[in-house]
Amino acid sequence: MKKKLNVLLLFGGQSAEHEVSIMSARNVVGAIDQEEYQVVLVYITRKGVWHHVEDVEGFLGHTDREELASGEAVFIVPSNEGARLVATGDCSHLTSLDLAYPVLHGPYGEDGTVQGLFKLLDLPFVGAGVTGSAVGMDKDVMNRLLHDGGIPIPAFLVFSQESQGDIAFDAVSEQLGKPLFVKPANMGSSVGISMVEDREAFEDAVEDAFRFDRKVIIEECVRGREIECSVLGNEDPVASLPGEILPNHQFYSYDAKYVDDRGADLLIPADLDETAIQKVQELAVRTFTLLCCEGLARVDFFIREGGEVLVNEINTLPGFTNISMYPKLWEASGMSQRELVSRLIGLALDRYEKEVGLRRERGDGT
Repeated sequence: MKKKLNVLLLFGGQSAEHEVSIMSARNVVGAIDQEEYQVVLVYITRKGVWHHVEDVEGFLGHTDREELASGEAVFIVPSNEGARLVATGDCSHLTSLDLAYPVLHGPYGEDGTVQGLFKLLDLPFVGAGVTGSAVGMDKDVMNRLLHDGGIPIPAFLVFSQESQGDIAFDAVSEQLGKPLFVKPANMGSSVGISMVEDREAFEDAVEDAFRFDRKVIIEECVRGREIECSVLGNEDPVASLPGEILPNHQFYSYDAKYVDDRGADLLIPADLDETAIQKVQELAVRTFTLLCCEGLARVDFFIREGGEVLVNEINTLPGFTNISMYPKLWEASGMSQRELVSRLIGLALDRYEKEVGLRRERGDGT
């Protein structure tokens, strides 16, 4: 009988997207082919403690955070036989690990930190590597690379926490117009984002954004349609059919995404002509490749009323909840969630096999 691969599924985490991660993880566990893969669930608390969740079926039944954190505290160690999950109490070996599947959104999960850990452990993992993850998380660096790569993006300004006192509403609005979007540079799921039109709201928004990061992005408000496109692959990525977000809030906020059941309508696929579909797909793949991404990503766009297509951002570990666009767009493109998860695992293993063949020392062994 073929041995099942032990897949470490990491979820929770220390970011503001903790709850979204739990919802995504449930969907991934429900979609994974458990005849091929043995799921090893590890929940990361908001304080960064790792806990082994043994009851996979119970997890699918909406286990609460307190119960998730009641499992044995664990850590991962490298060994000559691969990475191992070890109990912190008596350092007993719980299980070996063949692959990591991070279902972590935002900082400390989507920003290259945990990807660096997997590299040190010599453990294959799903999703972008250290570089792609870090670049995709930092909207400042991402925007500058996209601009230099000839990808059309909205106009933006960047401010550091040290220059917070010098951020003037009149000067910024003169350059970018009104209303304005104020965002933390490193965050996802619209956490810490505000849409503002006057000085008082602007100052409050800047203060709120700096609660989440030491850099803040201020962007023009693009009047037009919000389009999203999923990308899958390593060296030869492909794009899904695009979908459209129709927010019922002022913009596609965190509440509109995850709290309010009627926060937004999703049009899948988007009602676009063939030329616009091809343009979105082409820009999605170019963005994915330019930002050194691998495995999966969702690229978000604006289409102005005149038809101009702008890249808003990339998400290298997009939401995988039952209402998330990433898996839904692939379903609309003819790929089931089970097939999608298997493809992602296959891409991770394929990349690892290619990296194993690279030299890690000089030819003379020194």
